[in-house]
Parts: sequence; C-alpha cells; structure tokens
Amino acid sequence: MRGSAKNYLALSVDYAEAGMYAEATEILQRAVEEKSRKGRSISPMLYYYIGWYMEKLNNPELAMQYYEKGALACPDYCFPNKLHDLLVLKGVIKANPWDSKAYYYLGNLWYDKKQYAEAIECWEKSRELDDTFPAVHRNLSLAYYNKLNAPEKARESLEKAFELDKKDARVFFELDQLYKKIGVSPSERLKNLERHLNLVGERDDLYVEYITLINMRGDYERAKALMMNRKFHPWEGGEGKITKQYVFANIGMGKKLLAEGKYRAALEVLKEAETYPHNLGEGKLIGTKENHLNYYIGCAYEALGDYEKAREYYRKATEGQDEPANAMFYNDQPPEMIFYQGLAFARLGETDKAKGRFNKLISYGEKHIFDDVKIDYFAVSLPDFLVFDQDLNKQNVAHCHFLIGLGYLGLGNHAKAREEFEKVLALDPNHMGAVMHMQMLSEEFGGKGTGSLP
Repeated sequence: MRGSAKNYLALSVDYAEAGMYAEATEILQRAVEEKSRKGRSISPMLYYYIGWYMEKLNNPELAMQYYEKGALACPDYCFPNKLHDLLVLKGVIKANPWDSKAYYYLGNLWYDKKQYAEAIECWEKSRELDDTFPAVHRNLSLAYYNKLNAPEKARESLEKAFELDKKDARVFFELDQLYKKIGVSPSERLKNLERHLNLVGERDDLYVEYITLINMRGDYERAKALMMNRKFHPWEGGEGKITKQYVFANIGMGKKLLAEGKYRAALEVLKEAETYPHNLGEGKLIGTKENHLNYYIGCAYEALGDYEKAREYYRKATEGQDEPANAMFYNDQPPEMIFYQGLAFARLGETDKAKGRFNKLISYGEKHIFDDVKIDYFAVSLPDFLVFDQDLNKQNVAHCHFLIGLGYLGLGNHAKAREEFEKVLALDPNHMGAVMHMQMLSEEFGGKGTGSLP
C-alpha cells in the first residue's frame, strides 16, 4: 500500500461496492493506525469514508464521531476528485451540516469537474461557517475573478486570505498578480512588496516582480545590485524574465551616463549586458535580437568619436524581423525591437528605411486593434502568470496602442506618441514598455539622439 491514503481508499471502495462495508472499514482503520504509529498526518477523507461506511452499517453515532474527526483533521494536500468522494462528502454534509471543511473539500471537487456555480456555493457556505480558513478565501478569489468577472470581490477575498496567513508567499504572489490585473499602480505594488520583503525573498517570481518595479521607477543601479546578489532558477513561464530586467537595468544606467556625458562609462555598462551573468540561471537564446542594446552601444561609440564601431552596432540594431506581431510567447521578438531598427537606420542616414519601420508599427496597430485574440491550444511557456485569466482582447488593444505610439515617437510626433502611450497606461498601468518609452519623450542623450552619423 506504500502508506498512501489513496491506495487504502481505492481498495476500501472495491470492498464497499461489493457490500462488504465492515471489511472496507477495517482497511481504512489499518491506514489510520499505521499513520498514527508513524506520527504522520491523517487525511480527512480516511475519517470521512470510515464514517460513511459506519452509516451503511447502521451505526450513525460512531459515524458522527468519525465525521467530527475528519472535520478537525489537517486539510493540507486534501483535494478530493473522485465520484465516490462526491457521495461521501454529500453524506458528511447531510449528517454534519456544520462541517465547514466538508463544504470546502466538496467545493474543490466541484471546481475540478468544472461545476463552478456549485463550487462557489460550497466555498461560500464554508466561509460562512468558518471565515478563518485562508484557503477557502483564496479559492473564492480565483472563482470570483475567473468565473464571475467580479474583480473587487476577488480582491477582497484574496486580501482576506493573505491577512489570515501572512507567511504564505504563494498567496502573496497571487495577490500581487491580481493587483497587476486590476490596474493597481506600480508604485502601490512596490510599496506593498517592500512591506513584505521576507516573502519576496522566498520566491524567484516574486523577486523578479520586485526588480521589475524598481526598474520601472528608474532605480536601475539598485535593480542591478539586487539581481547580482541572488541565484535564480529557471521555471516554465519564467523564461527570459530576469534576463530582460538585467538588460533593461544596464540600458537604463547607460542612458543616464550618456546624458551626463560619461561616454566611456556608458559604453562599459552597456557592453556588460551583451553576456548574461551565470547567477541569472539562463543563457541567451540563439537568434536573440537586442536591437535596443545595440542601438545604445552605437550611441556610446558615436559619442566617443568611434564612427566605425558605431556603424557596426547600428547595423546590428537593424537586424531581425521587420514585421510587427502580437508577441504572446517569451521567445517572440518584442515589438519595440522594430522601433529601434528604425532609430538605427536613422543614425545610419537611411531615412526611408527608418520611416518604413515606424509606419509599419502604426499600420499594424491600427489594423489589428479590434482583433479577437485567442491562445493557441498547444501554447507552452506563456510569459504571464495564468492563475487569473487574461483579457486577451484588452491586452491586444493596449499592445496596438503601444505600437502606434512607438511609430509616432520614431517619426517625431511626440504629441501623438504621448496620447497613444497614455491610452496604454489607462488600460494597463503596469505596461513596462509604455512607461519606458513615455520617458523617452523628454530624454536627450548627450545631443546624440537625433540626426545621423557624419
């Protein structure tokens, strides 16, 4: 049996289906005794099943004793999912309607079977009977957001779940992701993370969010220092996240140094981003195009008077796909790379190619802004956390406004660019690209940001 409650339960069901409830009970009592002897936690379902068998044996008093034991058992890792579990939990609730955990377990089972209304009803009843159990509030939050389209109720429930257990880093991460989904500002999210730095340090995904917000605030030196002081571990869905922030921090630092006229120092920090440090836990994909990085390295060389190297890096910055697309996967080329292609062509004096890139961004955004977007059935390694459903059409509208804004920014129409970026941030205040390029509207890099090479 390998000490597995599931194995004991499965065997007991075989006996119960033959009407041999006494033997079924004996099997589960052996499981309880074995776990007690070894000091292991006992699954609530073992007690519930014994109680249910006792009812079949016409012993309701003993059945109630086991039901009460099940109600008090540790709920960790208890996720009923079989049809027999459904029968048993319904029997438990009928006999002991004050058992909040039985409603919770039954809600889990209903949700697993896509019976969302029944799941929410059970979880709400569980909460009514006992509002001190964090997991039921957490589950209700997901159901409210994903199935009822009730973001404020989702927020209230998840905040309650975290309030009840402030040591749960996973729930804290989910709460931050919910804040991002409902449009809580980056500054407010950052303040919240800083109030719980002990939890931020427990998870790479939380830590990456923390660094991202610091980068968005423009504190690139601090963001880089935090990255260099941690060993990151790759996870599916997290590919490219920390390396993106590393490049972003270095570019931010480089741009500041360019603006201050410290061209040699700017070149050094920009060149650092060409290779990812080992502690980030992942290398650079073959074919990765970092047009933004190459463009600014070219700016640094130009400022130093090394026009040959500047042309080399500007030419690198023109490489890659030149047709915009909806970047849904982590290895898709970010749309802003086409914008930097255009900037690089402008620096090389190829004005028509530069304008072509910028106009493509505008045309794509205007053409696709009303697309009905769906995730491919075989999609893997999606770049966003998917416990909370995404409004892909809303995301697409923001994406298209972003592309249009980039196009106008490249063409020098700053008023239209600002208008488009403001539309993006109205839809998604945490859109890093819009925040970054809004800043570019007023930036000058040592006088080297316009015109072309000599």
